[in-house]
Amino acid sequence: MAIDSDVLVVGGGLAAITSAIAAAREGADVRLVSHKSSTLRQASGLIDALGYVPATEPAKPLREGPPTAGRELDRDEWPDPEGPLSDPFTGVDRLPESHPYRIVGPEALRDGLALFDDLAGDAYRGGHTDRNALLPTFGGTVKPTARYPAAAEAGLASDDRSTLVVGFRSLTEYDARTFAGRLEAAGVPFDVAGAEVEFAEAFRADTKVTRFAKALDHDEPIDGTPAREALAAAVAPHLHDVIDESGGVDRVERVGFPAFLGDDRGDEVRAELADRLGADVFEIPMGPPSLPGLRLEDRLYDALDDAGVRFETGNPVVGIDAAADGRIETVSVDRKGRETPYGADAFVLATGGLVGKGLDSDREGVREPVFDLHVDQPKDRYEWFVDDAFGDQPYARFGVRPDEQCRPLDAGGSVQYENVFAAGGVVGGADVAREKSASGVSLATGVTAGREAATEANE
Repeated sequence: MAIDSDVLVVGGGLAAITSAIAAAREGADVRLVSHKSSTLRQASGLIDALGYVPATEPAKPLREGPPTAGRELDRDEWPDPEGPLSDPFTGVDRLPESHPYRIVGPEALRDGLALFDDLAGDAYRGGHTDRNALLPTFGGTVKPTARYPAAAEAGLASDDRSTLVVGFRSLTEYDARTFAGRLEAAGVPFDVAGAEVEFAEAFRADTKVTRFAKALDHDEPIDGTPAREALAAAVAPHLHDVIDESGGVDRVERVGFPAFLGDDRGDEVRAELADRLGADVFEIPMGPPSLPGLRLEDRLYDALDDAGVRFETGNPVVGIDAAADGRIETVSVDRKGRETPYGADAFVLATGGLVGKGLDSDREGVREPVFDLHVDQPKDRYEWFVDDAFGDQPYARFGVRPDEQCRPLDAGGSVQYENVFAAGGVVGGADVAREKSASGVSLATGVTAGREAATEANE
């Protein structure tokens, strides 16, 4: 006997959760199945909509006139990408027609962001405006983003208050002085310094950031001193490290830490540190594993529960059963070695792209492994990429091609399955890394796919 629901969502990331909740809010009975842990825990926790409109081709394909006629343009002759965008919606109509935003429309992005705001509640900022915020990131860059954790609010790059960036000598992957230097080079409007302090040495060398967070949550003693007091004491000698433009010494007005200032009690930890230091305190998004990503994952999975969505992880979809009319009736889910049929009136595929393993690739090509959906790609593998590592890489846009309802299309442009919808990274047409649009694409296609799947199930 099949395990039945109105809508079955395959995937476990932002797009899958958005789809599932959007369908549930339309009255559908929804189940979500995912194979692996969500990629949210590897992400920064920032919600990007559209930060840049990349230049996808040179202004002129070839130089003119002898003796250089016929030579391809050098990289420095290509037009620069447009951005960072202050308003992500102003760039949508300058994206390629194959881009998901052009297909589902900018209102889908607005609806996706509105749903996220509802789910994230007071844990996130930015929902009051269409404008991007500029936030410093772990790499020392300034990134345009549409929504950001409340823990990062005091660190906005548009704020001109002097800033101390704190690093820890035992965390070699996070160099605060290098970080501060990169921010200065980026032209931020504030004076900034970096300082490496001793604090994490009290923990084992392989301690994860979640362990630091828990120590601060519970104010555990470190060499006999409560953790929050010990951390503030380590930072305090550096509060006058910032040198202003005239060469004078400033007392910093805000202090940025790697993003592990508590988990369940993060607000309390930041408030106590701010009181002890006499400066605002904020978190800077780090590389994986990402505590802001883990916090967001917990919040979104709680939202699935609240919406009545049943979900299970660790169980891959390994087969499908299609009816003669071109609709999917059931999928086979591997539950600890036993294949179990899961039936639904509509299915949403949100398994991710090449990075998330929602698409497979080998020398023969790129394929979508769950429903075997068509993936647009050049037949010649040498057309998958360009030599410039920072150029417009065709493979970055690989994925299934959807219609305006997010139904995947076949090679001839016809709907492949009437009751299958796609969302997130598995959808092609966007170079999300260059555009800074990954979360926005997941939200826009997720809310569209979820609503359309619910409509299909209710017919």
